[in-house]
Amino acid sequence: MPHPRSLLLPTPAQCGEMDRLAYKAVPIATLMDRAGWAVARAIRLHFTPCRVLVLCGPGNNGGDGYVAARYLAQMGSPVAVAALAEPRSDSDAAKAAALFKGPRVPFSPKEAARADLVVDAIFGAGLSRAPEENVVSVLKAAQRVVAIDMPTGIDGATGAILGDAPDCELTVTFVRPKPGHKLLPGSAKLGDFVCADIGEPQGILDQLGIQTWHNEPGLWHIPPMTPESYKYSRGVVSICAGGSMPGAARLSAAGARASGAGLVRISAGENAPAFRLGAPGLIVDDGELANLLQDERRKIWICGPGLTPDEVAETLPILLKAERIVLADAGALTWGAENPERLKGVAAITPHIGEFSRLFGKPGEDRLSAAREAARKINAVVVMKGADTIIAAPDGRAAINDHASPALATAGSGDTLTGVIGTMLAAGMPVWEACCAGVWLHGEAGLRAGDWPIAEDLDAHLGAARTKAIELGL
Repeated sequence: MPHPRSLLLPTPAQCGEMDRLAYKAVPIATLMDRAGWAVARAIRLHFTPCRVLVLCGPGNNGGDGYVAARYLAQMGSPVAVAALAEPRSDSDAAKAAALFKGPRVPFSPKEAARADLVVDAIFGAGLSRAPEENVVSVLKAAQRVVAIDMPTGIDGATGAILGDAPDCELTVTFVRPKPGHKLLPGSAKLGDFVCADIGEPQGILDQLGIQTWHNEPGLWHIPPMTPESYKYSRGVVSICAGGSMPGAARLSAAGARASGAGLVRISAGENAPAFRLGAPGLIVDDGELANLLQDERRKIWICGPGLTPDEVAETLPILLKAERIVLADAGALTWGAENPERLKGVAAITPHIGEFSRLFGKPGEDRLSAAREAARKINAVVVMKGADTIIAAPDGRAAINDHASPALATAGSGDTLTGVIGTMLAAGMPVWEACCAGVWLHGEAGLRAGDWPIAEDLDAHLGAARTKAIELGL
């Protein structure tokens, strides 16, 4: 099943190409008029009528601003326009500017401070450098700001803040959000967010080679249970456990069970007696790993939670030699930091930003590209965990997950996540889709668990999260 267009996140460059292709079917002037109308309507829905100043740049974003100013004036608001620079005389933006008959005022901090509401139509999402000081000073003087497409100073491709960017109360974009609308720190500047349909032919999206999606059900589909389901059809999740930090393996096992795994087994070796205490529903194995791998039903293995690097060195190479599907985290990432090539052969890794930096170097402002490059380097899915988790595949696909709660920032939460992803893998989902689904389910459980959960609390909400994901994905 193809991934839905509704979740695509085109880059600003791809949006420019989309506009070029759309022009063959719908004139740019028509799209600009629709965009300005959408902005004016969103402002009227969000704010009571007030004095509005629209700051217009010389390009199409400024053209949207002129149209919005014209419609706001028709709706009864007192509106003025301040132009950073005039549009090119023969452009669609110039035609839009000519249709606005209201007052023009200087592009200055004084004029911005006088207005009740300032509309930022200066550059949009395509800005890739820090705005100049005169632009920053005007936006800083504004009391309240609405941005068209993207607040000035935020990179629409990466979410990076290129310079001072305003804290907006509303941002209105068109057709599809860009990656920068979903990625921190820029996404925290948007305020209320509206994505308006302005009638561009949706089929154009298929021509752009977009490989970034917003992570939601529909991007992936969790296999539902059927009357014929049994524990082995739901899948077996196996977890390598160590002696010094047994709690991590327990949390991973609990996350796998709570999210629907048919059977969870812990490979504990000589530490098995301790794991068998208070572990109903689990099978704890004390046999040699090589012998356990003779069971072909045990295809999915989690290696890393609670393991020391030495313990990883004793287990991970054996799993890879047996060609199992391995999810690596925690201790496995510490072991791999000495040489990331050691991780080649795993299906996926789930590093937080510190672990990622030790493996591949600091990602910099373009975390999306860094995650993609890391996935290509080790030929595995990389789940770069954070408030906006990035799930990147070696073939270039990436999803951005902002469906989460800050409450997930608690010890053991990542161990639970490995168990959830393990369950999705055991259910037969492809690796990238399984990681995307696991991250979303984990986030949904966090949202349901309240403000101050501990990792164990998440398990109680994973079943409901799975049900919701199945319903939303239909």
